[in-house]
Amino acid sequence: MTTGFAQGHVMYLAWKFVHLAGVVLLVGNVTITAIWKVFADRTGEPKTIAFAQRMVNGTDWVCTGGGILLIVAGGYGMAASAGLNIVTTRWLLWGQILFVLSGILWLCVLVPLQIRQARLAAVFAQGGPIPDAYRNLSARWLVWGIAATVPLVAALFVMIAKP
Repeated sequence: MTTGFAQGHVMYLAWKFVHLAGVVLLVGNVTITAIWKVFADRTGEPKTIAFAQRMVNGTDWVCTGGGILLIVAGGYGMAASAGLNIVTTRWLLWGQILFVLSGILWLCVLVPLQIRQARLAAVFAQGGPIPDAYRNLSARWLVWGIAATVPLVAALFVMIAKP
């Protein structure tokens, strides 16, 4: 027979697994997507670039979106299991603020840039030159992607260090 403490600990560990799976999915997707998109863009090959752009958009919704859902569910589940207040526990509050800041940059800046790039890539994938507009959007995407990753990494640090 399991005691209440042991059941609570098992639930905490289950939520922690969900949370960490989300972190791996999100951070892994964010970093590797940027790397292979940059290298695809550097090929100068329209079909390769267009394929990479389609994959950025697809993996973003599946992996980034899925990672976000797992992080949120697991994080709040862990906090509830541990009896932590998500507002008055400072490191939890700052972790959430940084996570939301990253999400705002992703939704408000990166996703619109990706959609515009995908539309351009769909045209040049059929043949023709890669327009300067695409290259400019890619440069902006990389800068804003790094900007959105900084608070994400900071949130990761806050969650681990618990300052």
